[in-house]
Parts: sequence; C-alpha cells; structure tokens
Amino acid sequence: MSGFAITSPFLRRFAFSALTLALVSGCSATAQTPAQTNTMSNNVTVQAPLAQPPKAEQPLTLNQIMANPDWLGIFAQGAYWSDDSQSIYFKRQAHQAPVADYYQQGVNQKAASKLNVDQLHLADQKNAVVNLAGTKKAYLYQGNLFVKDLVDGEIKQITKQNTAISGVRFLSNGDLAYWQGNNIFRLHQSSGLIEQIANIQMANEPKPIEDPSSYIAKQQHRLIEYVALQHNNAKAQQQYQQQLAEVDPSFAAKTWYLGDAEVVSDISLSADGRYALLALTDKNYTWRAEHDIMPNYLGQDGYVDAVPARARVAEDKFPGQRLVLLDLTEHVKKDITIEGLTGFDEDVLADVKQENAAAKGEKYESKKSPRLIQLMQDWEWNQSAVQWHPTENKLLVMIEAVDNKDRWIASVNLDKGSLTTEHRLHDDAWVNYNFNQYGWLPNSDSFYFLSEETGYSHLYVKTVGQKARALTQGKFVVDDVTLSPDAKHIVYRANADHPGSYNVYRVEIASGKIEQLTNWFGTLSYVLSPDGQSLLLDASSLIKPNELYIQPIGGTLSQLTDYTSNAFKEYAWQAPKVVAVPSNHGAGEVYARVYLPEGFEAQGADKYPAVIFNHGAGYLQNAHYGFSGYFREFMFHNMLAQQGYVVMDMDFRGSKGYGRDWRTAVYRNMGTPEVEDLKDGVSWMANNANVDIAKVGTYGGSYGGFLTFMALFNEPELFQAGAALRPVTDWAHYNAPYTSNILNTPDIDPIAYERSSPIEHADGLQKPLLIMTGVLDDNVFFQDSVRLVQRLIELEKPMFETAIYPVEPHGFKQPSSWLDEYRRIYKLFEQELKK
Repeated sequence: MSGFAITSPFLRRFAFSALTLALVSGCSATAQTPAQTNTMSNNVTVQAPLAQPPKAEQPLTLNQIMANPDWLGIFAQGAYWSDDSQSIYFKRQAHQAPVADYYQQGVNQKAASKLNVDQLHLADQKNAVVNLAGTKKAYLYQGNLFVKDLVDGEIKQITKQNTAISGVRFLSNGDLAYWQGNNIFRLHQSSGLIEQIANIQMANEPKPIEDPSSYIAKQQHRLIEYVALQHNNAKAQQQYQQQLAEVDPSFAAKTWYLGDAEVVSDISLSADGRYALLALTDKNYTWRAEHDIMPNYLGQDGYVDAVPARARVAEDKFPGQRLVLLDLTEHVKKDITIEGLTGFDEDVLADVKQENAAAKGEKYESKKSPRLIQLMQDWEWNQSAVQWHPTENKLLVMIEAVDNKDRWIASVNLDKGSLTTEHRLHDDAWVNYNFNQYGWLPNSDSFYFLSEETGYSHLYVKTVGQKARALTQGKFVVDDVTLSPDAKHIVYRANADHPGSYNVYRVEIASGKIEQLTNWFGTLSYVLSPDGQSLLLDASSLIKPNELYIQPIGGTLSQLTDYTSNAFKEYAWQAPKVVAVPSNHGAGEVYARVYLPEGFEAQGADKYPAVIFNHGAGYLQNAHYGFSGYFREFMFHNMLAQQGYVVMDMDFRGSKGYGRDWRTAVYRNMGTPEVEDLKDGVSWMANNANVDIAKVGTYGGSYGGFLTFMALFNEPELFQAGAALRPVTDWAHYNAPYTSNILNTPDIDPIAYERSSPIEHADGLQKPLLIMTGVLDDNVFFQDSVRLVQRLIELEKPMFETAIYPVEPHGFKQPSSWLDEYRRIYKLFEQELKK
C-alpha cells in the first residue's frame, strides 16, 4: 500500500491527456426555449431547442437532439461501495448544475436516498486507506483527516483546519501518517501524539555563524564591543539549538534542506514510516505557455479577459524528475541513481534523428547519454507509481522515459539508493499511458503488473529477481485490475469475446485458473465490493444508456438504478450494426457501427447518400456494443438514417481496444492509415449498403476534425463534403504529453509533424469544408482554426466556411451552440450529398 501521493502543479502537465481530444458529448442543463421553426438559406429548415422529448412515432429533429440532455435522464456517476458492501454511493448532476447531488442506495432497495450536504463527511468515502488488520479506514474530506472504525462504524475527525492535507496512509504498526505540503506527520495511536517526522524545505541549508575573517570585520569586533556581543550571542544560540535538537526527545525531526532549484512533485512514505521517497522537478518548469494567453472576448466586466493557456509541444521542455530517498530515522539522504534501469542511456531515437538529419543533407552520429525519466503517470486509473511493500521495507517504482519509449518497474535498494530493473517494457513507437497498474501481493516478494509486451495488455505476476509468469494471454485487452481482499485472485476487465464487448473475469493467482464473472454484451466498468463477494457494474448496451447493476459472484445480475427517461426508452431508436470492414491496406478488419436508412434496400437503382463520423481522441473506442459516449451523435445518426442516409462510425487505426499494433499504426504518420481505413469504409458501404460513392460526406470533432481535414486535403475524391469541429490543424501547437507520444517532438522529428499536420496539406482542398470551433477551447486552441483559415485564404480556396462559438470550450456546453453547430453540418450534407 502506498497511500495517497502529492500531485503538484507540475504533474498537471500529464492531466491534459486525460482530456486530450476526447470529445465525448456529455453536457449539463440550461433553460430550454419553446419550439420554433426557422428557415435558413437554401431552403433548409431546422428547429430551435424544444422542451419536449421526441414522440415514439415521430421523426427526430435537431432541436430535440441538441436540447438540454436532461430529458434522456440524469444518470448515476462515480458509483462505489459502502464499507459494509451493503449499499452503493453515487452522485447525479443536472446539465450545467453548479454542484452535484449525492445518494446512497441499498443493494436490495428500489430507490436511492439523497444525502444532506452537512452529512457528506460522514458518508463512506471512495478514496481511502485501510489498516493492515482491516479494522480502520482513513480518508480525507475537504482536506481534513477522518478515521472510521470499520467494526462499530464510529467516525472521528482528526484535523479541522484550513490548510489541506495532501495524502494519508496507515503504517504497519497501526499508526497513521499524513502529509501536508512538504511536511510529514505521524499520529501515534497509543498516545494520540502528533509527531512531525519530516520537515522538507526546498531551500539551501542555513550556514553556521562563523567568526569574522576579513581585516575590517575583525577590527569591527575588536573595537566595537556591541558588535562582538551580538555575534557571540547569536553563535552560541545557534550551537545551543543544534545541541538541544540532538538530545531533547521533545524536539521534532531535523529539517531537510534539499536546495532551492527544485520543487517536490510527489511524496510517498514506507510502511513503517522510516523512509520517504520524493520526486523532484526543476522549479522553473511550468506547463503554462510562456508567451500566450487565451482571450475571452465576453468577459464579465465587458473587457477581454486574458486566460492562461497550456504550453505547446514545440515549446514544452519537461526536464524530467529526480528521485530522492530520505531515511527519516538516520537523517540520511540518498539520490536515486538511474544506472540500474536497463537501457537508461540508449539513443532510442537514433533512427528518427538519422532520417531527419539526412533530409537536411546532414549526418547524425549516435551517442549514448542518460535519458530523462519521471514517475509513470497512469492517466486512466490514477494509481501511484510508487508501491511500498505492505509490511516490509521493500519498494517498487514504475518509471517512464520522457521520450516515451520505455517503462520500467524497478526495485529500490534502500541502503544504496540504487535501482534494479524488474521489468522493462520498450516500444519503438511509444509506451501506452494505459495498462500500467501494478502492486505487491501481500505476504510475499511477488507483484502483479500489466504489460503490452505481447501486443495486447495482459496480466503478469513476478517474484523480485525472478522471471515473470503470464496470468492471461490472447488477442484481447486486459485492464482495470483489482486484487481480491484475500489476495488469492486478481479481478480484471477484458474484451475476450469481441473487441466491442467487455466482461469481468478473475484469475486464481496460484493456479492461473480463469473464471468469467459477468455475462454482459456491451460495455461496462466495475468495482469489487470490500468483502470481495459482489461486483458493482456501470453497464450499457447499444441503445440502453449506462445504469448500475449488482452482480454477486456466482449469483444473478440485478439492476440497481433506472434513471433513463421513459421518453428515451420508448422511442424507436435504431441500434447500429457493428460490422467488420475488410481492409485493403493491410489492417485486417476495421470495426465500425453502421446505421441503415428506413426501408433499406440492399440493391436498387436509387443509391443512398452516406456520412462517415470520425470519433475524437484518436485513441478512443466507439464501434463497440455499449451505448456511445457520443450520445448526441448517436441521435443525429438516427435522424440521418430516418432521412435516407447510411451512416458509418469507424474505429480507424489508432483506436482503443484492439491492441498495441493497432494503436501504434499512426506513429509518425497521423492521418494516413486512418484515411486508408475511411477509404475501405466507403468501399464497404458501396458494396454492402447500396451507397453512391459520389455522395459521401464526413465529419468529426477534435481528432475527428483533424481526420476530416486529412481526408479532404489528401484524398479529395473520397468525400464530397466535410465538417471539422474543434479541430487540430497543426500538431506542433497541441500539448506535449499526447503529441510527443505519437510524433516525438518537433525539434527532433519535424518530418513527422509536417507529414501529419493538416496545415501542411491544405493546398489539396477541392470539396466544401465547414470549420467550427470554440473561442474558449483550452484543449485545441482557437488559434489552430485561425491559422488554417488564413492559410486557405492565401491559397485562394473558395470552398470553405467557418463558424465560431465565443463562449464554448472544447466540449460545448450550451444547447444553443450544439444546435447551431449541427444545423450547419446538416445543411452541408443536405446541400452537397443530395444533389
């Protein structure tokens, strides 16, 4: 157990990729307007937002699809188990409501009870640590520390202060440790004494008061008695305080002075409280842009607000981290050396550098040099990269190279401050930011971990110093790992039966025996109950949004919540067909969702127009059997199908859920393999859905907008029109963690950036293009679209239009903005694909 780690502003750099291009269309509540019919140019009629949901027998309209989404239902979010495994906690938040409401529902109850705000601190908390005996639980609420007795349920508030506590853990003897800023405290359970066991100062150690050395100083002390007295008293006081701190047991631990050049970005404490591992980062590094701001033209005071913006990958020079081990008992500091990491000094980008040098007529000479490293940040599961053994002074750390090519699991020699590689995962493209869960197996020298080394994420166990043993294998993806309370099983999620359908399994660690625990056809996430007997599922299927279910292990599935509105459930939604599109470009099969027109005829003289939707994030899965996170697009595609379109939604190469090779197919070449897959999608629709290939359009947001550009610019005959929403136009302007994974950095690999950035290919535009973006987009900057528009103007391209949304961030919030955006998309397709 490692406790909670401090996250500094420097680690916010990595949080961007949790948001990165992940345009999932969930938004929150605004007032709705009465139904109106507005006639736009070219005789395309659309409607403004309606308060009423669609009638089951009526065709869909844009105003219904893009209105306040609360009519679909206000769904449970962030669900987790109570401490006694008998009830569930979750929150619900209406569209654009400022705060969420919290609920508790018993596993056998039909309805949930809303929790009062003044009682939230007493509710069972999700993020907590439990002592080794399993009798007490510690958690933080609003920055204060609470301890709950799991036997009698009594809750004690330990602190009541305005300075937030950053992390907490139980020590092996039952004491409680917590850290606040750079200070670590120990609460002794026997006496209640709060002891400060570490005071870490990021400053230079004060110098001892020395006797005068220069002639003038000596003269001053010799001639001016007051000066000499003040000096001697100060020196004596300093010496006394030092001696007192050495012998007086009532004094707190000595202060650590670690210099003024760095800041603490992570702290983790050993099980007995003796050791603290720190990750330090150069204090001058910032993830904020040095030169730019994001202007908000509609500031509340009537002026332009200058909103700080993140740095671009072309400028973000992350310096890596340095690991330091503090022995809090002996007051000894050890700088952790990285030589024990296999390949720590390899020139892993030598081939890339050579190719770029040759393009400039230069030669590159490869040399070994220590690489920058940092603690691995698991963006999906938010697990600490520092894992202390639960009972012994043994430490594992998960480290990644800043160049994105290596991930190491290493054991730390606490006496020497050195690392020994236990597992190295190298990838010539990049190591995924998912599939990095790992941890100790209690009462052993073994640990479990996930690795993509076979091409798919799988689960392994390894004894320190010995060879790893695979617990799962096959052409499917394993994630979301949980160790059972008795430590005999590891529970996990996998898409073993079909890439688009997920279930929960467990494997017996000793024997390797695997048991399927759920039988769901769709997508789901799970939480194992504290007693290890049941699963809480957040599950969906093609036309059924996420609801909560209880699955007793070995028992019968039961539905816990039912927050989907009757209006949504009663509407005759078309469930998309999930198909495997054969690839003519070496990709095997490309999975896609297909919506067919009402009264579809597979053959006929009248062929159908078609639209391909390009999902966001790049690394995201949408052609699955669960309810789409793009719920507006799901409804829009139903509407298009009602109006005679075939609609396809592809998991092009780079998408999630299909293994390492599929993910890394876009390495140094974004926008090329994906467009090849789109070409195969158009061919499939022509051969299997009676589509006229001269009447196919495409659209998408974020990464989907980027892909729309690349298709229209580089394959101008493929689509007759395209709409790019909040699109990336130049990868050098996107954020560092996401982009450097795939394209390296612009200074090292300009070839990859020029090959992959739409602005470099804009001269190829021949078909109508619609560009739409939010001015307050702090993910893909508004400037991206501005630069491309100017480029198209200078290229004298007449076939594009733009629309801006002054108050919108990356994921739009206002129903009126959604409506306006999709009116324009719909108008484009009606005009260009139904000629």
